[in-house]
Amino acid sequence: MATHQDPTNGQQLSSVQFSRLARRGVLLGLSVSQLLVFGIGIITFVIAIYSGGQMVVIGSSPIWLTCLLLASVSVRGRKLVDWLPIVARWTWRSTAGQLIFRHRVIKPRPVGTLSLPGDAAALREWVDPETGAAMVHDPHAQTLTAVLGVTHPAFVLLDPGEQQRRVTGWGRVLATACHSGRIARLQVSERTLPDSGSGLAEWWATHGKDDDSWPATTYRELIERAGPTSERHATTISLALDMHAAARQIRSSGGGLRGAASVLRQEMTTLVTALRAADLTTTGWLSPGEVAVILRSAYDPAAAPALERHSEISRSLATAGPVAVTESWDKMRTDSAHHTVLWISEWPRSQVYPGFLAPMLLTSGVKRTFSLICTPVRADLAVRDIRKKKVGLLSDAAQRAKIGQIEDAARTAEYQDVLQQESDLTAGHGVLRYTGLIAVSAPTVDELDAAVAAIEQAAIQASCETRRLVGQLAQAFAAAALPLCRDV
Repeated sequence: MATHQDPTNGQQLSSVQFSRLARRGVLLGLSVSQLLVFGIGIITFVIAIYSGGQMVVIGSSPIWLTCLLLASVSVRGRKLVDWLPIVARWTWRSTAGQLIFRHRVIKPRPVGTLSLPGDAAALREWVDPETGAAMVHDPHAQTLTAVLGVTHPAFVLLDPGEQQRRVTGWGRVLATACHSGRIARLQVSERTLPDSGSGLAEWWATHGKDDDSWPATTYRELIERAGPTSERHATTISLALDMHAAARQIRSSGGGLRGAASVLRQEMTTLVTALRAADLTTTGWLSPGEVAVILRSAYDPAAAPALERHSEISRSLATAGPVAVTESWDKMRTDSAHHTVLWISEWPRSQVYPGFLAPMLLTSGVKRTFSLICTPVRADLAVRDIRKKKVGLLSDAAQRAKIGQIEDAARTAEYQDVLQQESDLTAGHGVLRYTGLIAVSAPTVDELDAAVAAIEQAAIQASCETRRLVGQLAQAFAAAALPLCRDV
């Protein structure tokens, strides 16, 4: 991390530089799958030469040429061999009819389950008896998740000194999550929603004089028309407890979901205390009804204004899921919208100041959800991983030197990133792995393409690189648009 002078007012503002996405392979930059495919091709070629000469080599050329192409040709930033698992899984799901989901209206869901498509159908609901918060249990990943509402001032409007103070406070929040050892993931979700006009309606109900006069009637009609045309932002922080890591504490608290909820409450209290120290205002842990509104609005954006205006409808997690989902290779159609998901594959490679994501987060006219998924890494595992990376990078450099390859700047920069991570870890800082996902929604396919283009241009202004996730839209959308600490 470097500190630079901000030219606007002379105050000190720290800039940061992100580590590059690791692309180191097992040998000479090649991954395990590439080495395996290369090995099959070389073995086939050698056997053909020694067994039958030129004719056998020509006859076996489809095999070794295919292996060579799979291991060396890239499509949209991935080698062809890396596309094989995605294409195979997509083909299997398409053959098995798993790309289409229809809610069974007559046959109800089992009690306590969430009506969500795909692998999210296994999620279970648990209501904490002490706090009233909705906790979502994932029996496969063995996590228990709670969602916290957060409000904050506009970061880009603060002066650099205040921005730096808030960034430092947020760093302490992440450090708390790292040192806990029981947190599986932390998800920060920022959503753009059409304003239902409930704020204006509440103000008019409190301060207005609705006496059926002409001015009062006109004012009431203006509020009803102006509300849905505006846009607002909502932020939540989701906390997922790792039930494997906290197994001993869960047993001592009574075991089962009740014991896991007790342990999660301790982490919830710690997180709220850390957020208050960072001057972030919490609005409370979301109840089942509030989580249900978020889930329903994600799959059915057209219903969001009505759900907020009428607080008595659609407040059950058992019916919060979509009625219909049709998944294609690069898009997904739900009740009232088309969706796609962008992955931030590269964070800024140069020094950037806090607030560099403002172009993406403040893009107007686009219905999108930005999710930052933070995965804490235990200190011993982080040390082991850094040591493994150092050994791999040094051995790759030695191998390239033996065969006469020139060391390029990208590998040197990656090695410097590893050294910086080791230095930070030695100084007592925690290690987190970040995943940035952007779920984009629109009523039609043409509007969706225009919205994706706008987000991609905003990402370029933010010095980020985005890729469109394909072949796994249902899982990616659940991770990006739902505040449930899901992974892809």
